[in-house]
Order: sequence, then C-alpha cells, then structure tokens
Amino acid sequence: MATIRIHTTQNVTLEYEVASIGSRIVATILDNLIFVAWAFAVGGLVTWLLGRHGQVAAWTMGVLIGLPFVFYHLACEVLLNGQSLGKKAQHLRVIRLDGTAPRLGDYFLRWLLRLVDFGFGSGLVAVVTIALNGKGQRLGDLAAGTTVINVRPRAVPLTQLADLTAAATPVGYQPVFMQAADLSDHDVALLRQLLGRSLQQDNFLLLHETALKIKQLLGIHSDLGDEAFLRTILRDHAHLVAQ
Repeated sequence: MATIRIHTTQNVTLEYEVASIGSRIVATILDNLIFVAWAFAVGGLVTWLLGRHGQVAAWTMGVLIGLPFVFYHLACEVLLNGQSLGKKAQHLRVIRLDGTAPRLGDYFLRWLLRLVDFGFGSGLVAVVTIALNGKGQRLGDLAAGTTVINVRPRAVPLTQLADLTAAATPVGYQPVFMQAADLSDHDVALLRQLLGRSLQQDNFLLLHETALKIKQLLGIHSDLGDEAFLRTILRDHAHLVAQ
C-alpha cells in the first residue's frame, strides 16, 4: 500500500493512502457510464422533441452531449472539492502535495492534460505514469503538483475507538495538565484523528510529531511517552470543559 506524507496547516504530518490504479480505473469507468447514460437520455429526449427537424436535432444533441463530456471533470473537481462522481463513489479525492486545497489553476492543468493522459492508448499513458512515479500522479498531476488519495475511513479497533472518544472521566479525577482546557474543539477533534491514525498504522513518527506539536501549542514540558501524554491531554480536556 503506497502512502504519501502531507503537512497540515497545523504543521503536523499526516499519511494518506495513495489511490490505487485499480480504484482510479473503476472511478473512470463509473464516470464513463454516467456519460453513456446522459447521452442516451439526451438522445431520446431530443429525438422525441425534435425528431422532424433533423439538422436542428443533431446540433442540439451534439451541444447537450458534447459540452458536459468535455467539461465534466473540471466542473466536478471544482464544485465537489476534488472529486468526480466516480471518484466520490470510490472514496478518492484530488489534493495538493503540500497539503493545501487545489486551486482552480491546478484543476485546470489536470483537466487540460487529460487529452494526453487518456487520449492515447485509452489511458495507457496515465496508467504507466502513475505506476512509475510512486506518488499516484498522472501527467496532469505532475504539472499541477497534485495527487489522488483514498479517503475511505479505516476501521479502528473497538477498544481504541471507545478509549479515544470517551468524554467521561472517573469520579475524583485530577487533571495533570491544566493547559488542556485551552484546546479548541477543532484542536481536540484533530488530536483524536491523529492519535487514532498513528495507533492504527503503527506510525510512531506521526505520534511523536503530534505530541511535540501539542506540547509547543500549550507550552508543556513532560517526560511522559507520546501516547500516554496525548491520552492524558484528551482526558484532562474532557474533565476541564465539563466543569
């Protein structure tokens, strides 16, 4: 399973699973099926409405089928946050390699180079490029500085999930780090996600970097191990905000 490291705006490194060639092919097939269904629907409707006006019907059909076919991917990725309908069904998304959201120009470059990626050999150029570069990038991605990741949620062991999401603390609990109360709801949600991901993937580098970031954010010095420290912060925050 290929992964890619992304630095968030909180200066924490996340690892994402790069979309496999198979999942991207399936997403492309689903998008093409949407095109076919659209073409049949438009063809039937136009024929029914303008059947006796052959030239007008052909022109109307060409516009109604051709324009969506040409601009489908660009419009979808701009409007659906980096996803076509096929990508959405496969839980795939376009992101930039620096972790920021793709800009309009990035989507435009990906769309423009689709002609090269998919116009020769029925997508062979895209498949070969993705297979060779190791970051899930076709030519359009290389030009735009983007890649496609798998955003499908991963299952977390029930014991870990219950521990990470539990808000209650034992009666008489004494907080260790009072600074935990300064964390925002967003900070806590991100911390739970990072802790769960690092434990699930045995990613001790992510665990360590998350602990360092929390210590810097709250001005804490602690000799606790990274996992123990982060769990303590979560328990302390839950206790302090409930007071």
